[in-house]
Amino acid sequence: MFQGGREAPARNRRPFDLDPKAVDFVLLTHAHIDHSGLLPKLVNEGFKGPIHATWATIDLLGVMLPDSGHIQEVEAARALRKQKNSKRIGAAATPLYTVQDAMDCLQQLSPHAYDEWLVPHPGIRCRFHDAGHILGSAIIEIQVSEGSRTTTLVFSGDLGQPGRPILRDPSVIAAADVLFIESTYGDRMHKELPATLEELAGVIEHTLESRRGNVIIPAFAVGRTQEIIYSLHQLTRQGRLRDLNIFVDSPMATAATRITMQHLALFDEEARRLADWRAAGGSLPYLKFVGSVDESMALNRIRSGAIIISASGMCDAGRIKHHLRHNLGRSECSVLITGFQAQGTLGRRLVDGARRVRLLGEEISVRASIHTLGGFSAHADQRALLNWADGFRQPPRQVFVVHGEETAALALAHRLQTDKGWTVSVPEPGQSVTL
Repeated sequence: MFQGGREAPARNRRPFDLDPKAVDFVLLTHAHIDHSGLLPKLVNEGFKGPIHATWATIDLLGVMLPDSGHIQEVEAARALRKQKNSKRIGAAATPLYTVQDAMDCLQQLSPHAYDEWLVPHPGIRCRFHDAGHILGSAIIEIQVSEGSRTTTLVFSGDLGQPGRPILRDPSVIAAADVLFIESTYGDRMHKELPATLEELAGVIEHTLESRRGNVIIPAFAVGRTQEIIYSLHQLTRQGRLRDLNIFVDSPMATAATRITMQHLALFDEEARRLADWRAAGGSLPYLKFVGSVDESMALNRIRSGAIIISASGMCDAGRIKHHLRHNLGRSECSVLITGFQAQGTLGRRLVDGARRVRLLGEEISVRASIHTLGGFSAHADQRALLNWADGFRQPPRQVFVVHGEETAALALAHRLQTDKGWTVSVPEPGQSVTL
């Protein structure tokens, strides 16, 4: 699903470049909506085959796809109200897909463990390797056999940053004939995590204790919210922060956190130790998962002392818009941006220094402090991408750099070409290639 920018809704409504009825199966790297969000549309338009993914990904999809269907229905109803006085009803007044479409899609999910071979079709076998990006995320290795010849394709999916909290580092892959590698941060490096945690603690201390304001954290419901909670617990355990009042205002994040705790086997060692400390009732900060709309609205009456974590992570939808509306105009408050902000999103405008933004029909002056904490990124930076590429024992025959804005993709392609001598291209949307 395309996200960010005015053209995204129209792009999501375009016909697929293939006949859904002719597709035999789908392999899904992970649950994030930019990767999974059009699966109900694919099923609704005739795809009948299985959708293969890891167990944790399928658990997350059980929450995320129906929620996405609900968002489509709500946005369509809003568009219909706006068009009710018009003689022509546009496509936006019809949901891209419904909650029921999403529920139907879930019936076609097929779960698999990491590192186990599956045969989705004669002549094809594949397996999922841990990508370290979010819970259940995978690198997909596919072997296609034609006669006596076998070709190995590797799709990196979204790769995680090594050394990040909670999840294990991305698996090393040794061989591929054809490689598809992501490039979200292919042109830059992240700040080191210890420095990021120190900045996080400093902003919270200054905002809550010195300025007597609130800290608003837009965070992706899956992955980022759990990392922020983890980090705040870790800083409390270390004595760096104390007496925190944390509110997680996202039903999706609440469900994702519950699912995350059901997959402790996928955690790294430090995360398991912290989970044990929390279970033992250590010096815990106050943590409240907000459920109802009334509880969410009540948070906007808190004038100081609150850390509010809410979705969406790019500030374009969900309850975060209401919390920004009530806190952006207050100089004593801070907004912590902890993840990638796509072009065209409200989050990107805040990062780029906008002094006024339009929120829920109002013009809001940005007086709150805006802080970008790059070290929390769930995506590998340029150095990590190149280091992961070092794991291949010999150069892949063809390398395609994908999943990145143009400057990032071109920068990573250049490094792979000049540093490693690989044959690399950055494909255009809709381009066909022969492997």
